[in-house]
Amino acid sequence: MTPDGSEPLPENGARRAHLVILAVIQVVMAVQLVLLLLREDWPQATFVAGIMILTLAPVVFRMPVEIPSEVQIVALLFVFASLFLGEVRDYYQRFWWWDAALHTTSGLLLGMLGFMFVYILNEDRNVDLHMRPSFVALFAFFFAVGLGALWEIFEFGMDEFAGTNMQPAVPGDPSGLTDTIHDLIVDSVGAAIVAVGGWRYLARARISRVDNWAQRFIRRNPQLFGD
Repeated sequence: MTPDGSEPLPENGARRAHLVILAVIQVVMAVQLVLLLLREDWPQATFVAGIMILTLAPVVFRMPVEIPSEVQIVALLFVFASLFLGEVRDYYQRFWWWDAALHTTSGLLLGMLGFMFVYILNEDRNVDLHMRPSFVALFAFFFAVGLGALWEIFEFGMDEFAGTNMQPAVPGDPSGLTDTIHDLIVDSVGAAIVAVGGWRYLARARISRVDNWAQRFIRRNPQLFGD
C-alpha cells in the first residue's frame, strides 16, 4: 500500500491486464455462443454459457479472499484453454499435445498455489507455524497431485452425465483409463518441478516473485491472519 492509500502500480497494472484479458475472452466465447444458438446446439451452448459465468464470477461477486491479479490471470487462461478451446473448439482432438501440455501446466500451477499457501503460513508472524523446506515442498507436490486427481473425477463425471469427451478412448483402451493415467503422470511431473524449485528457493532463502504475491495476499486479507 502506498502512503496515499492507493494500490501499488504493479498491482494496478496486473488488475487492468486481468480485466482486458477477461473482456477479450468473454467476447470470443460470446461469438461462439451465438453461433451455437443459431445452430440450435443446446448442450454446447449451455456448456459455453457455463464457462462464461465461471470466468466472470470472481469479478462480479465479491470473493471471501483477494487473490493476486497475476494468479487470477493464469487461472482464467487455464480455464479458457482447457474448457473452451479444449472441449468446445476440439483442441484436444486437433492437437495431440494439447491435453499433455495443459495437465503439465496444471501441475505447475497447482504446485505453485500449494507452495504459496504454506509459504504464507510459514512466513506470517501471526501464525505460530514453522515448517522445514522439505515439508513445504512435499505439501506443494501432494496438493497439486490431489487436485489433479479431483480434476480427473470431474472429467469422468462430465463424460458420464454431460456427454463430453474429456477422457477420450485410445486404441486398445476404450475406457479412457490410459488417458487418465497419462494425465496424472504429467500432473505429477509439473508438481515435482515446482516442489523441487520451491525447496531450493526456501533452502537458499532467495527473494522471488512469490514473496511479492505472499506479502500482498497477507496485507489484503488481514482477517485470515489476525491483528
